[in-house]
Amino acid sequence: MSNNNEINSRKNAGGLYRLGDPVVLGLTVGFIVVFVALSLVDLDGMSDAIAAGFGWTARTLGAFFQLLLLLTFFVSIGVAVAPAGRARIGNRRTPEMSTFKWLSIIMCTLLAGGGVFFAAGEPVHHYLMTPPNFSATPNGSAAAIPEALAQSFMHWGFLAWTILGALTSLVLAHAHYVKGLPLQPRTLLYPVLGEIVMKRWLGGVIDSLCVIAVVAGTVGPIGFLATQVSFGLHELIGVSPGFSTQLIILIALGAIYVTSAMTGIDRGIQWLSSFNVFLALTVAGVIFIFGPTLFLTNSWFQSFGQYLSSFFEMATVTTITAPESWLKWWTVFFFAWFIGYGPLMAIFVARISNGRTIRQTILSIAVMAPIATTIWFTLLGGSGIFYQMHGVIDLTEALKNFQFDVATLSIARALPGGDLMALAVLLLTTIFVATTGDSMSYAIAVVSTGHDDPHALVRAFWGIAMAVMAGILLYMGSGQIAVLQQFIVLTAIPISLVLLPSLWTGPQAACAMAREQGIIPSLSEAEHD
Repeated sequence: MSNNNEINSRKNAGGLYRLGDPVVLGLTVGFIVVFVALSLVDLDGMSDAIAAGFGWTARTLGAFFQLLLLLTFFVSIGVAVAPAGRARIGNRRTPEMSTFKWLSIIMCTLLAGGGVFFAAGEPVHHYLMTPPNFSATPNGSAAAIPEALAQSFMHWGFLAWTILGALTSLVLAHAHYVKGLPLQPRTLLYPVLGEIVMKRWLGGVIDSLCVIAVVAGTVGPIGFLATQVSFGLHELIGVSPGFSTQLIILIALGAIYVTSAMTGIDRGIQWLSSFNVFLALTVAGVIFIFGPTLFLTNSWFQSFGQYLSSFFEMATVTTITAPESWLKWWTVFFFAWFIGYGPLMAIFVARISNGRTIRQTILSIAVMAPIATTIWFTLLGGSGIFYQMHGVIDLTEALKNFQFDVATLSIARALPGGDLMALAVLLLTTIFVATTGDSMSYAIAVVSTGHDDPHALVRAFWGIAMAVMAGILLYMGSGQIAVLQQFIVLTAIPISLVLLPSLWTGPQAACAMAREQGIIPSLSEAEHD
C-alpha cells in the first residue's frame, strides 16, 4: 500500500519528517504568527471577529456538539459491555505500565488545570446564580447546592471525558498497531475516506487543524495559570502581580513541562503525573478530614443523584430555554473545548494503553475518571459553597465578573491549613497545567513527525512555541488569552467532523480487534454458522 510505504520512509529516514511534516509545521506555526500579528495590528477588530464567530457557533452548532458528546458516551458504553470489550489494544498481552501510573497519566492529562481552576469557582458560581435548568430555585439557597454541583458535573463529567478518547483511541489503535498507519488525526478518517486522506496535503491540513485546536486550548490554560499564580503569590507573600512575575512563572512552567516532554512517557510524563496524583490525594484528604466532612459527603450523594436525574435535561439545554450568553460561556464552551482536544488526546490514550483491554480503557475514561472528577469538584467547590453560606468568604462580585483566580485563592485560603493550603493548591494547579503541556507537546510532535517516539527536540520545539505564544499574548494583556479561548469554539467545527465517524468506526475497530484475537467469531465463521 502506498501509505505504508510513506510511513516506512518516515520511520527510516532522517530527513524533513524528523523535524515534522512541512504542511503541519507551516500551517500551525503560521497560525501562531498570524494570530499574534493580527493581535498587534488590529486588536479590537480581531477580537470582534472572533467574538462574532464564537456567538454564531454557539447559537448554530451548540446542539450538534451536545448530540455528538451524548452519542459518543452511549456508543462507548455499549462497546465496553459487549464481548468485544475483552479484546486488548495494541500488540501486547500485558500492559506496558502499571495501572496506577496509567490512570495517573490519564487523570492529569485529561483533567488538566481546569480541574483546579474551575473546580473551586464553578460550583459556587452556579450556587449564587442558578443555571437555566434550575432557574426556579432561589439563588444562594440550600436547594441550589445539589443543582449547582450537578451542573458542574455535567460540564466535567461523563460526556466531557468520553469525547477525549473512548472511541477515537480504538480507531487509532487498530489502524496503528494492526495496519501500521501513523498515530495522526488523519488516520481517524482512513476507514471512511481511504487512501486519499493519507496523502500529504489533505492529511496535513486535517492534522494541522487538530494541532491548532490543541495549541489554542493549551496556550489558554498556560496563560491563565501565569495570571492566577502571580495573583496568588501577590496575595500570599506580596510579590508584584505584573507581567515580570507572570513571565518568570511562565518560564518556570515551560521548563517543567518541556523537560518532562523531552524525557518521554516512561520518565518525565509518568513521574510528573504520579507526583501530581499523590499531591491531589493529599490535598483531597486534608479537605475531607479537616473540612466540613458531613456537608461534603451529603452534598456529593445528593448532587450526583441530581446529576443523574437531570442528565438529559442539562445535556440538551438550548437557546430555547437558556440565554445565549449563558449557553455559549458554559455548556457549549466546555463541550467545544473538549472536542478540540479530542483527536490528540485519543493519540495519547492509544499510545499509553498498549496492552489494556478495550473495556478497561473505555470504563476508565468514560466512568471512573468522571466519578473521580465529581468527587474532586465537590471537595473544592462544595467547600467553597459551605464557606460562602456561612459568611467566611463572599465571592458574589468576583464570580459575576468571572474572576476565577480570586475565587480559587479565596476558597483555598478558607480551607484547613489556610495560606499553606493555598500554596499547595497553586502548586497543584501548576503541575496539572504542566502535565497537559508535556503530553500535548509529545502528542503534537507525534502528529507532526508520524513517529511514536518523536525526537526530543521536536517535543521541545512545540512546548516552547506554546509558552512563547502565551507570553506574547500576556504582554499584550490577559484579554488576548480570553480571545484565544473563544477561538477554541471555532476550532471545534472542523474537529467535530473528524470525530463524528468514530461513532461507527470505533465499534468496527473494536470488533475487528476482537475477531483478530479470537474473542468473537470471524465474519466467515459467523456466516458458516
